[in-house]
Amino acid sequence: MSKYFVTTSIPYANAEPHIGFAMELTVADVLARQARAKGHEVIFSTGTDEHGGKIAEKAQEVGMTTKDFTDEMSERFRSLSSLLNISNNRFIRTTDKDHERRASLIWQKLKKDIYKSSYIGWYCVGDEAFFTETEVKELNGICPNHERPFEKVEEENYFFKLSAYEDQILKAIESGQFIILPESKRNEVLSLIRGGLEDISVSRPKDKISWGIPVPDDQEQVMYVWFEALMNYITVLGYPEKDDFKNFWPADIQVIGKDIIRFHAAIWPAMLLSLGLSLPKKLYVHGFITINDQKISKSLGNTVHPQDIVDKYGVDTFRYYFLRHIPSNEDGDFSWQRLEAAYNNELANELGNALQRSLNMASKYFDGKIRTLPGSDHDISLYTEALEACRFDRALDEVWAHIRGLNQFIDEEKPWVLFANNDKEHLEEVVGHTISSLNMIACLLEPFLPDTAERIQQLLSAPKLEPPATTLFPKQSSNTKA
Repeated sequence: MSKYFVTTSIPYANAEPHIGFAMELTVADVLARQARAKGHEVIFSTGTDEHGGKIAEKAQEVGMTTKDFTDEMSERFRSLSSLLNISNNRFIRTTDKDHERRASLIWQKLKKDIYKSSYIGWYCVGDEAFFTETEVKELNGICPNHERPFEKVEEENYFFKLSAYEDQILKAIESGQFIILPESKRNEVLSLIRGGLEDISVSRPKDKISWGIPVPDDQEQVMYVWFEALMNYITVLGYPEKDDFKNFWPADIQVIGKDIIRFHAAIWPAMLLSLGLSLPKKLYVHGFITINDQKISKSLGNTVHPQDIVDKYGVDTFRYYFLRHIPSNEDGDFSWQRLEAAYNNELANELGNALQRSLNMASKYFDGKIRTLPGSDHDISLYTEALEACRFDRALDEVWAHIRGLNQFIDEEKPWVLFANNDKEHLEEVVGHTISSLNMIACLLEPFLPDTAERIQQLLSAPKLEPPATTLFPKQSSNTKA
C-alpha cells in the first residue's frame, strides 16, 4: 500500500479558531479522504503552534499560566476538527515533550548553517516577526495588524544561512520537483527568491522571551517560534529514527494560508536541504476570507465562528460552502445570505430533489427493486484533474454538472409518461440509470460531504429502495443573520 502524507499549517494558539483555518482543515481533509479512496495509507496531521512571546503575553492578559492557556486553546482546535468531521489521525502540539526533544535534535543537525551575530531591527510581538526599516517607515511605525508601535530591538541572536540555499530552492521550484499551487503563488515565490534571500534570525534572548525551546548548548537563547514551529512536519513523524518518518516523508502536500508562504516556500525548504532531506512534493496556498466583503475584525464585530454555521445548517453545508463558493485560487467572501442561497438552491433543490425523485420512482414503479445500469458512461476526468490541481471549487462544479444533468435527464425522459404508457422496458432503463448516476454522485461527494455521501449510499444499498423519511437538506427560512 502506497503512503500519503498531508499537513495543514499549525495555527498560533493565542486566539479562537476562525473560519479561515476551518476552511484549511476542510481542504486538507478532502485530499486525505480522496487519497484513502485511492487505496493509500494516509497520515493527515494538524496541530497548534504554542511557543513565543505573544502566547505568554496573552496568557498573562487573561490571568492564566502559559501552560494552562495553551492547553485550553489547543483543545479548542482539536474540537474544531471534530466539529467539521475532519479525518486527521495526528495532532501535534509544539509544547509536546517529544516535539521539543526532536526540535533540539534538528537544531544540532542544522548547526553547520547556524551562526551567532548581533541584530538590530523592528519587532512586533503580535506577529512574532521582524520588519525592515522600509516597511516600518511605510507603516508610520505602527503595526496595522495589531495597532501597536513596532519595537526597536538590538540583541545577539543565532542566524540561519538561508542565503546558502537560494539556488537549490529556485531549481527545485523551476524543475517541478517542488510544486507550488496556484500558479500565481508559485510566481510570487519565484520573484521573492530571485530577489535574493537573506540570512534570518532564528533565536531570541531568553530574558526577552522565555516561553520557548532553549537553544541546545546555550540556555540564554530560545528558538524563534516560527523557525521551531516548521519542524513539526517531521517531528510528528518521529524524525529521524521512526518508521513513519522513513515511510511517509516527503509530504505529498502541505496546505497553508497565503500569509505564511515565505516560511513554507523558502525557509522550510532551506531547512530541509540543510538536513539533507527531500522537499515536500506540493505546497497548496489558499487565500483569505472576508465577511460581507469586509476584512474579519473583532472591532467591526463581524467574526463568525464555524459552530454558528454548523448549528444552523449542518457540517456538510459548512464544508460545501467553503469548498465550492470560496475560490480555490484566490480570496473569497462569506455572507449568511450567500450561504442560505447555496443551501436552498443547490443542496436542497438540486441534490436533495435528485435523490428524492429517483428513489420515489424506484419505489413507486418497481417496488424498490431496480436493476442499476453500469456507470461506465460517466466521465469524471475533469473532476479528477480539478482535484489534482487543488481546484476544489471546480471539482464540485463538475459534481453539480452531473446532479443537474440527472435532474434534466428525468425531466426529458418523463418516466411518469412511460409508466402511464406501460413502457416498462424503457422505464426500467431510465430509473436504473438514475440510481446508477446517484451512486456515482455519492462517490464523488464523499471527500467533500462525507455524511451526505454516506447517507445516499446507505439509501441506495438498502434491500428495498425508498425515499428518505426526511429530505437531505430541509429548506431553511430567510430569517438568518445579516
